[in-house]
Amino acid sequence: MASPLKRLLIGRPLKSSEAGEQKLGKLKALAVLSSDALSSIAYGTEQILLVLVAVSAAAMWYSIPIALCVLVLLFALNLSYKQIIHSYPHGGGAYVVSRENLGKNAGLVAGGSLLVDYMLTVAVSISSGTDAIVSAIPSLFPFAVPIAVFLVIVVTIINLRGITESASILAIPVYLFVFSIVVLILTGIIKVLLGMDATHETASIGTHVQGVTLFLLLRAFASGSASLTGIEAISNAVPLFKKPQAKNAAKTLTIMATILGFFFLGITVLAFVYGTVPELKVTVLSQIAENVFGRNFMFYFIQATTALILVLAANTGFSAFPLLAFNLAKDKYMPRMYLARGDRLGYSNGIITLAVGSILLIILFKGKTELLVPLYSVGVFIPFTLSQTGMIIKWWKERSEGWHKKLAANLLGAIISFTVLIVLFLTRIDSVWPVFIFLPIMIFVFHRTRSHYIKLKRQLRVDESMDIDVSDFKGNVVIVAVSDTTKVVEGALKYAKSIGDTVIAVHVSIDRMQGKEFVERWNRIHPEVRVAHLYSTYRSISEPLMKFIDTAKQKADHDNYSLTVLIPQFIPKKGWQNLLHNQTSLMIRTRLMMQRDVIVATYPYHLKE
Repeated sequence: MASPLKRLLIGRPLKSSEAGEQKLGKLKALAVLSSDALSSIAYGTEQILLVLVAVSAAAMWYSIPIALCVLVLLFALNLSYKQIIHSYPHGGGAYVVSRENLGKNAGLVAGGSLLVDYMLTVAVSISSGTDAIVSAIPSLFPFAVPIAVFLVIVVTIINLRGITESASILAIPVYLFVFSIVVLILTGIIKVLLGMDATHETASIGTHVQGVTLFLLLRAFASGSASLTGIEAISNAVPLFKKPQAKNAAKTLTIMATILGFFFLGITVLAFVYGTVPELKVTVLSQIAENVFGRNFMFYFIQATTALILVLAANTGFSAFPLLAFNLAKDKYMPRMYLARGDRLGYSNGIITLAVGSILLIILFKGKTELLVPLYSVGVFIPFTLSQTGMIIKWWKERSEGWHKKLAANLLGAIISFTVLIVLFLTRIDSVWPVFIFLPIMIFVFHRTRSHYIKLKRQLRVDESMDIDVSDFKGNVVIVAVSDTTKVVEGALKYAKSIGDTVIAVHVSIDRMQGKEFVERWNRIHPEVRVAHLYSTYRSISEPLMKFIDTAKQKADHDNYSLTVLIPQFIPKKGWQNLLHNQTSLMIRTRLMMQRDVIVATYPYHLKE
């Protein structure tokens, strides 16, 4: 029953050979990876005005120079992340840059910050979209959290269907939002220039306002810089692009930064011109749309597309989180399960982990966006600062052609990002203090995970020159399921020989090149045991193995042999370490127990560390 439901929701499994078809062109990638950044204009300008209006409505004119400073930071980040894309085309973004240039711990700080930030991206986006829905239908207010959880599940299912299919679904609402905001900005500016709107009382640019301090302006700038969250997602997701991957990713980043800059400056200018003041139940963007169009079709169209993109902005996290988790798992800082592709060739375990984490955040913070945004901002400006600093060190060491300009761009970005980070810590410490708890815990867990894998490798490694006992033992047919040439397998083979006169090793690979390398290694170490090498088109270990066992069972029945399937398995010293390993052997044993005339045995190998 579960299998048909899975096929209905997610679709048919894809072959590994179809991976090339699951790549994104620039237009689809822009829709998938920029929704978080573009949607932030719905609250970016408003965050600046909330700080300024606390002093006086006359201070609103400061939003213009502050917006220009945000654009300078956007320009520096765009240059920096384009350089990161070309320098590190395999993805990983801030994590890889920081690890390579600042050291492992700096990389883990950047990686851990981004993992949590992507969960916050989903939580903030979904909560904001839910707020828009509840604003339109106030009777749904008591059900805000369940609605948000439901929306997370819907976006999760869309992403589990595969990157190409999710991009096709998301492209339409994203581009409708882009169209609506372009029309809003151009119409508003034209009407103001032509004098078609009544003059709004707004203090002139340059007016001295009592109470405005440098610290206040820095706080407003830091709040407005929340609009830049999500800009790093493309550098993390370079492997999702069609070839040439780095070139297409860099172009997409430039397009996204250009659109975001135009939107942010346009909305800020219109807010100033119309004298828009933040209100409790009406957003600044909504007030601007009403001033420009009145309450007509275009006003409601902007409201609808804004609510929709705020929900779909969560997709940026769903695209980038699994790839970041993959890079951390590849370096052994996260469990191996994040390396595995699902039925639709996406990193399903990463997608599901992100969904669960986001739902927990929504429930914990009761879906209140204002409580999540400060953590959200800090979570992205930590990797911003580290990646910029890492690139400075890279250019200084390499000193390749044109390195002075590249270093200058990264230096500007690092200084501004660090300034924003310090201001956020100083002004919002009551909201961002959890960072000082969860980041050290995450780094500790990363190191413990890697330490376990290193100890595991040392304990299971086989010396290829050791002698294998090839004594002739009596017995029947024994099939040994093997994953690699390890001490576990070595012990299992010795036991198999003691109970069977025919011993066959079976290995299932999901990559033809790796499978070929395994066979060559096996024949060097265990030349006395024949190995059956199976290739899994759909990345399933159990299915090819079960078919092979069925075939062997038929032959054993015909030749009057008994059939034993021996499964080697190492047993971690500590229970929690089981979470770091795929439970493939458990699933295979469970399926084999349902087979008649097949003896199932486990060869346990207990780790000492």
